[in-house]
Amino acid sequence: MASQKAKNKAAKLKKKIKKLKKEVAAQKGSAPLVSPLAPVGGFPDLPVIAGVRFSAAAAGVKYQNRDDVMLAEITAGSAIAGVFTRSSTRSAPVLDCQEKLAKPLPADKPIAILVNSGNSNAFTGGAGRNSVNAITTATAEILDTVPECVFTASTGVIGQPLPHDRIISKIETLRDTLSKDSAKAAAKAIMTTDTFAKGASAEITLGDKPVHIAGFAKGSGMIAPDMATMLVYIFTDANIDQAVLQAMVSGINDKSFNAITVDSDTSTSDSLMIAATGQSGAPRITDLTSEDAKTFSAALNDVMLELAHLVVKDGEGATKFVTVNVTGADSDASAKKIGLAIANSPLVKTAIAGQDPNWGRVVMAVGKSGEPADRDKLAIWFGDILVAEKGWVAQSYTEQAGSDYMKNPELSITADIGVGDGRATVWTCDLTHQYISINADYRS
Repeated sequence: MASQKAKNKAAKLKKKIKKLKKEVAAQKGSAPLVSPLAPVGGFPDLPVIAGVRFSAAAAGVKYQNRDDVMLAEITAGSAIAGVFTRSSTRSAPVLDCQEKLAKPLPADKPIAILVNSGNSNAFTGGAGRNSVNAITTATAEILDTVPECVFTASTGVIGQPLPHDRIISKIETLRDTLSKDSAKAAAKAIMTTDTFAKGASAEITLGDKPVHIAGFAKGSGMIAPDMATMLVYIFTDANIDQAVLQAMVSGINDKSFNAITVDSDTSTSDSLMIAATGQSGAPRITDLTSEDAKTFSAALNDVMLELAHLVVKDGEGATKFVTVNVTGADSDASAKKIGLAIANSPLVKTAIAGQDPNWGRVVMAVGKSGEPADRDKLAIWFGDILVAEKGWVAQSYTEQAGSDYMKNPELSITADIGVGDGRATVWTCDLTHQYISINADYRS
């Protein structure tokens, strides 16, 4: 008994010391570290999307002295599409969104997206569904819409009841502060372990009308999406049928958000939603094979891919952004499995963190993937440097060349499997001590 009391006392003391250290750091004005891979210019100037307004507020769900809830209000009649995690333990908000998107939305009611950070409302039993119902009902009343048009998302700690009353108490404030220019504030409000807000945009011309796309994302850890990423919201003033929009997003997703990994873990909360307001005045897109559809899809692809890359560049503790190319595989699907085996390998990722050109770990990862491969036909490059071929190290390769290359902040690894025409590209980051520190202290 005495021993257990001593352990409890020590644990409390350790927690108190950790809290004091944080307070001292705050008093010194110490700013949180930003990923070295963050865009130099910071959050971009996103174009205003006609028919969309944003707001953010501090509800104190978990974080103090910062905005942690965002609201997006979207004009009635907009087309909405989305993709979500395939996790078998997906959260109550994800299940609710999936149910609503499976049915036509009322065309005469505005649409709302309300997101909180700090608590994922996942693995919370019936209480999770009750929280979603309470939030969507209150939001519908305050915004003069219906619950079927209110979509929610929650991100943060798993397994803790969501204090939804704190969120509901801020909905009127969110309504009253809605602005077409507040996308940045909304993007910042949904951050958890992110070190920077992530945004991307594009502008194209359809007919003789300019069409805009703007989006933001959050995500830093628990990233191996199997659908999208942590949370992604994209808005456009394009005029497009919902079925066409859904098909586009699903297709682009496979080679953007579904091709990134930070730590091989798929979240319970992964959600990507896109809203098309139709307010650009451009011709309506009703056919996925039309020229306008192809033009819009290419621009949407650019935005989704840029956001996906930004998530990897903000991977918890990341110092290197890594592109993994696989060619010569048995099929495209096989190439992707091999690429993810390389990208998810802790041995590959820690070697990259240590700037060690350990190509043997790439060989290992190809072999462990379980996909068809021929040892004596395998070739590996670091950037443009041929490292290995024909079952052995390349004669032209030098360790110094490999070591020098690994010092770059952005790297590429290419593996040609030598058994077919399949190819794929995936993106990842290194694995550093900081990743452990962030996740060891996540619930503290």
